[in-house]
Amino acid sequence: MISTHILDTTKGLPASGVTVTLEMKENENWIELGKDKTNPDGRINFDCPKLIGLYRLTFNIEEYFGDQEHFFMNTPIIFNIKNTNRKYHVPLLLNPYGYSTYRGS
Repeated sequence: MISTHILDTTKGLPASGVTVTLEMKENENWIELGKDKTNPDGRINFDCPKLIGLYRLTFNIEEYFGDQEHFFMNTPIIFNIKNTNRKYHVPLLLNPYGYSTYRGS
């Protein structure tokens, strides 16, 4: 139901090997639903329950950039799922000094 991919816009290539954690908010706590590394195409598909609620994807971009100079550290993206009948794709466009995201299809 939830997938992501990361594109390194500086290189024009997928960012492989990036650890991404998926969590769901339960009361005041975040419950981990899954953690994986992006594949060679920069993608992850999370097998998770189809539940309405707040979700958070945290991209460990600090580990991806390593010793390369960069500004942002781990990047959390929080989103709200209201319709469980559809798939949600949350991509990350990344470079050492910025990032953007959107709800994909």
